[in-house]
Order: sequence, then C-alpha cells, then structure tokens
Amino acid sequence: MHLVDQARDRELMATVRYPAVHDRGPRAPFLTPGAAAVIAEADAARIRMDPARLDYRFATNARSGAPVAAGHLPVVLFTPGAEQPRALATTQLEELASRGYVTVAFDHPGETSVVELPDGRLVHGSLPPQSVEVGRRMIASRVADARFVLDQLEVLERGGNPDVGRRALPARPSRSLDLTRVGMFGHSAGGFSTAETMLADPRIDAGANLDGSMAYSQRDQIFGQAVEQGLDRPFLLMSAGDHSAATDGSWQEFLDNQRGPIEQRHLDGGEHFSYTDYQFLLPRLGVDPAITAPWIGDVDAAHSLDFQRTSLVEFFGRRLYRCQR
Repeated sequence: MHLVDQARDRELMATVRYPAVHDRGPRAPFLTPGAAAVIAEADAARIRMDPARLDYRFATNARSGAPVAAGHLPVVLFTPGAEQPRALATTQLEELASRGYVTVAFDHPGETSVVELPDGRLVHGSLPPQSVEVGRRMIASRVADARFVLDQLEVLERGGNPDVGRRALPARPSRSLDLTRVGMFGHSAGGFSTAETMLADPRIDAGANLDGSMAYSQRDQIFGQAVEQGLDRPFLLMSAGDHSAATDGSWQEFLDNQRGPIEQRHLDGGEHFSYTDYQFLLPRLGVDPAITAPWIGDVDAAHSLDFQRTSLVEFFGRRLYRCQR
C-alpha cells in the first residue's frame, strides 16, 4: 500500500501479507526493480562480489492480489533496522502470515537507503552522523510512522481503501482484520522503535525487539522512555552474538523497569544481521564465510531461521491469540 500522511507531508510504503484463499496469482518479488538495483549494488560492495550477480528481484512465496482468508486475524507490524528496507524480514513475515497473522511491514523514507514508490520514483535516504539528537529524531519519526500505519489499518478495517492511488485491494481485507489483537516487532532500531511505539500507543498488545539497543547513548546511559518507564504489556528480547542484557545497559534497565511479562531468547553463534534475511541470503551466494561472519556469525543457517520463526510464532501465539481488548 502507498500511504500518505498529509499532516507530515510524508509518503510511506507498506507490504501486507496474510493467509490467502488460494495460491494463484503472480509471486511477489523480494524487492521492486528500482530498489533492488540500488540495494544490490551497495550490498555487493560490502561482500566483495560483482553486483551483476546479485539480483534482488527474485520471487518470494507470497502471491500478489490473492483473496484474504476469512476470519478475524490478529495483526503484526514490522519495522526494520536503521537505513534497512522493509523486505529484510520476508522469511519471518511469511512464516507469521502462514500461521494466521496479517503482517504489515513498512520502512521509513528519508532514513531507509531507498524506497520505491508505485510510480517508479526512488526516495533515497541516509542518516546524519550518529548523535543523541539524531537518534531521538529518528525514533520519534518511526513512532509517528507506526501510529499512522495503524490509523490506516483502521480505515481498511472499516471498509475504506487507504492507498493514496486507490489501487485495487485483495478481496475481503476488512472482514479479516482484528485490530483488537495487534503485535509489533523490529530489528535493531526497529526493536527500539517497537518499545517506544508501545509506550505511546495502547493499541499494540505485544512487542519484540530483535537485537536492538534501546539507548541513544550507551556511554552516557541515555535511554529511551520505554526503558525508563517500562511497559505494561508483554515484550520479547531476542539477542545474538555477544549482545544480551548482560552487555547492554539499556536492556538491563528495561528489565528492571518492565511491568508486563518479559521473555528473552539468545541465538548462540549468530550476529546482529542474523535476524534479517541476510541469514538466508548470504550462505547461498558463495561468499567467503570470513566476510559474512561479522554479519551473520557462524551459526547454522537452518537452525537460525528455525529459532527465529519458532520464537516469534510462539511469542505472538501466546500473547495475541489469548488477548482481546
């Protein structure tokens, strides 16, 4: 969906995945052509391979335009890490959709490296040098994006079409959304954003942070508001490598202040980007493991993916299927 927040003069793109009535229709690409080319060129430089060999337009398991399955389905939002595209959680989001959730992934134009709009325009973005003020502005913008996306899902639930171009929607979306059961998760800065959004918006019933610090400055111990106040709803912390509550002051304080249920999972042998589709993609490219290890560690890829899928499905299963506002 192409969404426009008139109040902030801001365009957003959101990818919605859901249980479908049938699997007919074209398979959705991992990335649209313009975004695929830009991101492949940047990634190829990082992993030292020819960008001509890296094509991110490959087909995923989802089918575009398939009718939505009947039933009141819980909703899970996803927000990616800093400068990363929303597509980088495709394996996790497809798994959740296959288990009965409507998932909505959105990125953050101006920050995300590139966002492609339906008319082919490419919105390039990058972050200024890191500082406390830059971090605060970034998280505040992300929280506003998430709350706006939720507002537009309410329009959809009422039978409206929030897409600014009024592009055709799949059959039966309004009858399938259950916005009394909403979860949210994110990787890295997306996990930080999830906690801050939950603090600001009671519509989100459970959240998960995939390896994201919740500090604007670890050195000066300047943490997010959710860390300082805690949340009164369930939250999952997933870590990898040498990152955990034992090494992250923001997580330690969050655990001390958290008022709702808290769960923790650790991926041994993984690294920060194990919690993205790079865990799935990089081992298939034939790149020297010494180059990819700082990204995804030396964990077995199949084990890592199973760990992530199982952890998210079980967490949201416990916290959303038993929850109704």
